[in-house]
Amino acid sequence: MKTHLSNATLEKLPVTVVTPDYDRTKVSAGVAHIGVGNFHRAHQALYLDRILALPSQEAWGILGVGIRQGKRETGRAEAFHKQDGLFTLTEFSPDDPAVVRVVGSIVDYVSCNEGYDALIRRLADPAIRIVTLTITEGGYFIDADGAFMLDDPFIAEDLKRDIPQSAFGLVCEALRLRRDEGVGPFTVLSCDNLQHNGTAAQSAFCGFAEARDPSLGAWIRENVSFPSSMVDRIAPSVTDADVARLNDASGVEDLTPVYSEDFRQWVVEDAFCAGRPEFEAVGVQLRVDVAPYEQVKLRMLNAAHTVVSHIGLRIGYRTVHAAMQDLRVVSLLESFLDGDVAPLLTPPDDVDVGEYARNVLRRFRSAAVGDQLERIASDSFAKLPVFLGTTVRELIDAGRDISLEAFTLACWAENAANVDDKGAPFDLREPNASDADLATLRADDLAAPLSLTLFDGWGVAGSESFASRFVAFRKDIRERGAAKVLADMQG
Repeated sequence: MKTHLSNATLEKLPVTVVTPDYDRTKVSAGVAHIGVGNFHRAHQALYLDRILALPSQEAWGILGVGIRQGKRETGRAEAFHKQDGLFTLTEFSPDDPAVVRVVGSIVDYVSCNEGYDALIRRLADPAIRIVTLTITEGGYFIDADGAFMLDDPFIAEDLKRDIPQSAFGLVCEALRLRRDEGVGPFTVLSCDNLQHNGTAAQSAFCGFAEARDPSLGAWIRENVSFPSSMVDRIAPSVTDADVARLNDASGVEDLTPVYSEDFRQWVVEDAFCAGRPEFEAVGVQLRVDVAPYEQVKLRMLNAAHTVVSHIGLRIGYRTVHAAMQDLRVVSLLESFLDGDVAPLLTPPDDVDVGEYARNVLRRFRSAAVGDQLERIASDSFAKLPVFLGTTVRELIDAGRDISLEAFTLACWAENAANVDDKGAPFDLREPNASDADLATLRADDLAAPLSLTLFDGWGVAGSESFASRFVAFRKDIRERGAAKVLADMQG
């Protein structure tokens, strides 16, 4: 019989489960996190969990903040309250036994179901000194020129509200209260897969504040720090079947278990206006410049994930591990990483891009993680420019072969039908695409997708070679299937 997870049952859990080695009753929230999903709980929450075990760090617990109304948010809030913020994290290794641990760093949770004004008051609490974010790559409303999209209908509507509901509005109103009450600012730390995510966050939050109240915008620009960060850990979506599987293996009755690979990395710009935890003591890499680490991760790991997801789905696979059993897919990824991307990078001194590429492929081969291709391939309108745009542009500018990239994007375009080459359905979500965007993607004109704004700055519009390869691959995939096309590409 499995043990229900709560503070009261921590000492009754199976001895194989690692539990917090600190007194949670002494922990208070100094970090508020917006977007308490699987990745945050498998990554930042674990780092903070390890920090809380250190002396004099008990003020750095996490306040979870749920800002999206709906059934999912209601269930998450109820689960956090029933389990006192506790959850299990199972870390799978390609070579060693899995490790199950209870993470205890989330010590409180506030939901928008309690009212958005309640969220603002909690963020305005002087104890909160850092606000972290995982709101997805497309959640910052930044256009191709780096400007905040004030004309987006969601943002325009939120600017009119007395009590806003977006992450930008909530944080800005909390900062207004802190300014007016003389409390001082907090740091806003983006943990999303964006190049220069600190700059993107500053543009978004300051853009919102300046549109709402220029004096508040000026105060935020002068007083709030927006450090950049690079986060890395594969944490798949958790299905109902996964919940049952993870709980059966752990012996814990957990309403919200998560799982991940055993690898993790966090590189953070050391710029905090209101203090910070002892990040360096638990393996966080504090740097003056995060950008070199960022470009390696986004253009190698995330880009390779994008490549394998669209090609794998087209062929008929559903998990990364399954696609990695196909030697044709592995060979293409090796050519992409070693031949196309690595020569274009200027990595940090402590990163060997060849070793990095080999480690990426090792991580992808983990059967236990079994990451879903649908999860990775979804939201491509936000992801493709970040992960592939710079590489494609630089390859075109250098006059180099762009076959691998054109083939990947041809598979992406064909995947818009949500059916693979074998006729089996899948479900890709595109929350950042308009109806017009999706119509263009699915148009009879096979070159039409290259006119989408997501390709602005890639150089594809002026490259006849790229466009012709893209169209030729789409035709060939339709006639023969992606697997045969891929086999021919490799001779």
